[in-house]
Amino acid sequence: MPQSILDTILYYDHIAWYYLNYQWHNVLLDVVLPFVRNQWFWAPLYFFLLLAMPLRYRKTGWLWCLGFLISFIISDQVTASLLKPHFQRLRPCNNPALTGIIHSLVPCGGQYGFPSSHAANHFSIGIFSAVTTGRYFKWVWPVAILWALLVSYAQVYVGVHYPLDVVCGGLIGWGTGVFTGKLFNRFMPLPASNARVLPATTPS
Repeated sequence: MPQSILDTILYYDHIAWYYLNYQWHNVLLDVVLPFVRNQWFWAPLYFFLLLAMPLRYRKTGWLWCLGFLISFIISDQVTASLLKPHFQRLRPCNNPALTGIIHSLVPCGGQYGFPSSHAANHFSIGIFSAVTTGRYFKWVWPVAILWALLVSYAQVYVGVHYPLDVVCGGLIGWGTGVFTGKLFNRFMPLPASNARVLPATTPS
């Protein structure tokens, strides 16, 4: 990519970050969004899914749980172990030039932030869940996407990522979820008869 184009993209990325993190914040979001982006906040939901699927589908449910975990592992390793060390883009909370203006609400975490592992991981498991169950429950798709978008937005809001970090992380997670979800549907799909009575849950 020509340097001038890259500079333009990064310029507008910083502008978007300035508004999302510094200008557009309020007391309510300051309280809520640090919880939304915390993986432990969603732990009961993950536990419920990993319990409900085997109870409902037996062997296929266990395989679904395996696909769910594989989706997470792939997106996490690609972003955290491969791409972040390669690009070495400092998080906004680690950028000395932003010390005076950043609205930081949580510990900064690792040194580098591109692409966002949080965004990639939540999109990967959300899209995997939508691809594998969405043909029986149409509402899973919008819920999965909105959920992952909310987590991604929270990462920018609390000061640990730029918008471009979460956009690229989200695309990686989307691709991962589609790939693993389609593989699952091809070789071990959930049976339609059981899917009709699957407990209604949000995708993760």
